[in-house]
Amino acid sequence: MADRNTLGEKVRSIRESRSLSLEQLAERAELAAALVAQIESGSLIPSLSPLIRIARALGVRLGTFLDVQQNLGPVVSRVGAHETVMRFSGKEQAARSDLDFFSLAANKAGRHMEPFLIDIHPSSAHGAKPSAHEGEEFMYVVSGEVEISYGKDMYRLKAGDCIYYDSIVAHHVHSAGGSEARVLAVVYAP
Repeated sequence: MADRNTLGEKVRSIRESRSLSLEQLAERAELAAALVAQIESGSLIPSLSPLIRIARALGVRLGTFLDVQQNLGPVVSRVGAHETVMRFSGKEQAARSDLDFFSLAANKAGRHMEPFLIDIHPSSAHGAKPSAHEGEEFMYVVSGEVEISYGKDMYRLKAGDCIYYDSIVAHHVHSAGGSEARVLAVVYAP
């Protein structure tokens, strides 16, 4: 499993390779510099929305934060071999993860979609804050039950159900019924 600070280290490394100060990146991403500093230091587990903003401001794909190597051919992901994990929270100041994202194509160069297996923890509904970003998302519930807050609507999905939506509408995904859930998700962020 990836080190907790690997995400922050990659953000800092890419920022520095582009000769940007932390403040310049924050301004380009329209985020508070303190938030970017917390992400880079690993003291904050961010939600997906600020990471998408940071990726855009740096001119990289969201998946770049997970990439280990670049493979131009097909990438095969074997069952149980999902080593790359990115942790997210749906809360503003989270110290622990509500959502664990396991990349299914971390080594695929030039990809336009980000496929993930996501483990959703039961605490994910408490203090949740919806996020919005450009793009589209597809989710298929593998196990458990999830609730998706989408705009003013709420959708409850069970294993075998799926949903496809525009990410520009404020949304939040969390477990339902107080148990763990797992979804297969494909995120497209232009």
